[in-house]
Formats: sequence, structure tokens, C-alpha cells
Amino acid sequence: MRKHLILFFLGAFLLTGAVEAQTLRNASNAQIGKVESDGVVRNASNARIGKVESDGTVRNASNARIGKIESDGTIRNASNASIGKVESDGTVRNASNARIGKIDKDGIVRDDSNKQIGSAKGVDKKIAAVFFFFKLL
Repeated sequence: MRKHLILFFLGAFLLTGAVEAQTLRNASNAQIGKVESDGVVRNASNARIGKVESDGTVRNASNARIGKIESDGTIRNASNASIGKVESDGTVRNASNARIGKIDKDGIVRDDSNKQIGSAKGVDKKIAAVFFFFKLL
């Protein structure tokens, strides 16, 4: 499940045009994944776990479609059901439209209690939201 969420970070490269790998960190500042400039997503152990296509489609290491990030911030699972949305200010909402967190302009990820749960500096907010807030796609 977690490896599928890491795949969405690849979209950071594709959606922001990054040139270098972008590292994802948990609240303890430990690296939990990275997105490489060639579109490959790797986990904390540096194993290749998949890729995100330029249209936001997310595929696992076996090339199976596991979800999609739409340009308007809607997050969809493999069945194409909406599981949440990221608003332009970084507010993250679940499928019931309840606020579950926020990602600020500096890439700090906070839960609904304002507790820092990670960081994704330079990573698209939509990608970071999928990784940190949506456990199942």
C-alpha cells in the first residue's frame, strides 16, 4: 500500500519539470522515497517501485494502473472513484470533503491537528497529498 503512494511522488517530476531527484521525508526527517529525473520512483531502500505518466496516471512496478492525479487536484483510485482532492492553497480533503490536512508553500505536510507529519519540498502538493494522506488507492 505504501509503495503505491510513493509512486505518486514521481508525478512531481512530471508535473513540475524538475531536473534532479526529489527526496521525500517523514516527520523524523528520514528519507522515505525519491523521484528521479527520468521518471522512476524509488523507495527508501532505493528499489524501483514504479512510474507516473505525464497525464497523471500512476503505474506500479508491474505497469498496472493503480490510480490517477487529475489536473484539478482530484485524486482517483484504480477504480476511478474520487478518494479526495487537493485545493490550490494546499488544503487536502477526503472523499467526504472533510479537511484532513494541509501542505504549506514550503512543502511542510501537516495533519488536521496542525502536527507536522513530513516534508516534500519541491514536490507538487497533489503528489505529496496522495503519499501522506491517502493510504489506499
